[in-house]
Amino acid sequence: MMTLVLTLSIGLFVLSILFRIGGIYINTTPSLPVGLYRVIDKPVTKGTYVAFCPPQRDVFDWAVARGYIHPGNCPGGYGQLLKRVHAVAGDTVLIDQSGISVNGELLPNSTPIHTDAYGAALPQYRLNAVLDESEFLLLSDLNPHSFDARYFGVIERAQMVHVVRPVFTLNLQKECLP
Repeated sequence: MMTLVLTLSIGLFVLSILFRIGGIYINTTPSLPVGLYRVIDKPVTKGTYVAFCPPQRDVFDWAVARGYIHPGNCPGGYGQLLKRVHAVAGDTVLIDQSGISVNGELLPNSTPIHTDAYGAALPQYRLNAVLDESEFLLLSDLNPHSFDARYFGVIERAQMVHVVRPVFTLNLQKECLP
């Protein structure tokens, strides 16, 4: 039995490396549909999915320590995150206690929550600005519990690693939400 578990673990590890070399991301978080995403050669635009390295900020150190994001190979020891682009240069973004509005329209599932499932306080990011050429608003419109722009704000273009597109996904959001 132990040999089977070890063989399966090694096989999954090797498969994940082969996927990454082949430009495939495996998303297992409920922030986006669970499944496989392929790297594509497209510009970062509103509505696209992106893989990004979080910038070295206290909020991301805290997120790794709390287990909201995994450690990884990005600067600061963070793992890459996958999110959807909801605002780009020229868009007016308001992040407040009621949620995130882009150009006056409140985005679904964007109301910040004040504590996590364990009762720990979450950061409450606030912004009222027009995004410049290098700024992007990234969040999950599927999961109201996602660690996203509600808690860390906008992300610079320099943090983007790839634009990705779903190849095969499962809609598990209903099962993942409380």
